[in-house]
Amino acid sequence: MKLLLDQGLPRSAAELLRGVGIDTIHVAEIGMFEAEDGEIILRARTDERTVVTLDADFHTLLALNQAISPSVIRIRIERLRAKELTELLLRVIAECEQELEGGATVTVESTRIRIRRLPLLPHI
Repeated sequence: MKLLLDQGLPRSAAELLRGVGIDTIHVAEIGMFEAEDGEIILRARTDERTVVTLDADFHTLLALNQAISPSVIRIRIERLRAKELTELLLRVIAECEQELEGGATVTVESTRIRIRRLPLLPHI
């Protein structure tokens, strides 16, 4: 599993995740701190990374383009510190790794995790 942490998430979480064997980079580490969401999606797709974000726009962009990658984990829990985020992501990866590797969006709330496979299609 390879992750790309978006702005708004603690940069130090990337170090913690690397420390437990998860190949992780933060957008600030690669000069993309102010990059547009579409640029981050392209970088994640090229590097075969799953985007981790607080931003709902990533799901929207994937849906509009009927994209099959990259996978995106959207965290809907505010003000997580690096250690809490790291622990949360380790649980999400353990539970959703197969779906993430196959192309999915995962929305993480305090009480549940929702998974949708890519491409995201409108509900009929």
